[in-house]
Amino acid sequence: MSTSSELPNKPKLALFDLDHTLLPLDSDHGWGEFSIAIGWCDREEFGRKNDAFFDDYLAGKLNIPDYVRFATAAVVERGEAEASAAHQRFMDEVIRPAMKPAAIELVQKHLDAGDTVVITSATNEFVTRPIAQAFGVQHLLATELARDASGWFNGEIVGIPNMREGKVVRMTEWLAQRGQTWEDVEATFYSDSMNDVPLLEKVDHPVATNPDARLRALAEERGWRIVDLFSEAP
Repeated sequence: MSTSSELPNKPKLALFDLDHTLLPLDSDHGWGEFSIAIGWCDREEFGRKNDAFFDDYLAGKLNIPDYVRFATAAVVERGEAEASAAHQRFMDEVIRPAMKPAAIELVQKHLDAGDTVVITSATNEFVTRPIAQAFGVQHLLATELARDASGWFNGEIVGIPNMREGKVVRMTEWLAQRGQTWEDVEATFYSDSMNDVPLLEKVDHPVATNPDARLRALAEERGWRIVDLFSEAP
């Protein structure tokens, strides 16, 4: 990782985690709660399992394939039209009210500067793609979902889950598809989570953003920049 403040003549890449970084909530867990609220899932059974999976995520031991099967079961069953309509409600009722000006302005600052902006999230693409679009971000790396013969999701994942070391692998592949390597770009990554330390260590400019206690301590130890976007949020 470079220690210089600027790497001349290299295109700039701004990477953002999503949950608790650009949003003051977990979109995956929030979608589960929303599914309960609209009657798609039983509150007691689904809520208990959803909370348990979320605790596993916070502990860095989430089994992504198991979680995705659980989290997308209702989406798979309801079908594309009904699921897409529900997600639009989710955006209007849960996500857009949670999009804080500080986060929107930070993303826009990078876009205005001509940086290539990528949201990289462990949450699946069904939940996250409309959120990335709402932030004005074209490029999304999320946990990808497999599709059945009809073209709709089947509850399984495709490729490497976009989590922990998987985020580094997926970003490396994304760069290669553009004919680039890490050495060709000046990369900044904003994240709140210890799960993202592998990617924070990979980029030129790691930024601990709304960090939990462990990541804040690590950032202070390593001299990483710390940003608190939601310090004034209720």
